[in-house]
Amino acid sequence: MSELSIFYQILVWSVPVLFAITLHEVAHGWAAMMLGDSTAKDMGRLSVNPLKHIDPVGTVVVPLIMFFASGFIFGWAKPVPVNWNQLNNKKRDIALVALAGPCANLLMIIFWLLIAKLFITAADQGNSVAHILTLMAWAGIVINSLLMILNLFPLPPLDGSRVVFSLLPEPMASRYSKIEPYGLIILVLLLVSGVLFKIIGPIIFGFQQLMYSIII
Repeated sequence: MSELSIFYQILVWSVPVLFAITLHEVAHGWAAMMLGDSTAKDMGRLSVNPLKHIDPVGTVVVPLIMFFASGFIFGWAKPVPVNWNQLNNKKRDIALVALAGPCANLLMIIFWLLIAKLFITAADQGNSVAHILTLMAWAGIVINSLLMILNLFPLPPLDGSRVVFSLLPEPMASRYSKIEPYGLIILVLLLVSGVLFKIIGPIIFGFQQLMYSIII
């Protein structure tokens, strides 16, 4: 994407990022509502309007810093509120609510994959609009695959940890959940040290290579 101006590079990445993080959070709230907790709905968070979900740091500052530092955009939205005690079957439904976010990312990957397939021929023939849409579709595949796989990592408070919590017997689940106050610090350390991407990087790149092979 280096041949694009800064404006078009930001456009190509920002649209998929906004929808990836917004629909990820909306999916959590929607699943919670279906399973008995209407907290997100009552607070107006079941909206596809990105403004409802913007986190000043995660949705604005971090993506901009990462873009100008590396040319890549990554970020997060405000988590939707979920009252676990309102769920119909707390232990089971915590996992289902958690999995709704990565499932939303998977659906967006399929959507962007279809967009890429529709426009790649025109892009190869020199159509500039098709070229931008194809690049945007690839950015959507990249960011959604990253969010999907990263969020399935079993470190509290990531979505994967909720699934592990639901599967563990009660005494072990309680001890496991005590990691959560330190989870963000651990996550940052794993990211900065490169350890996290040594673990999940091959999965992400393998998945993205599969998507690329489908597009071409």
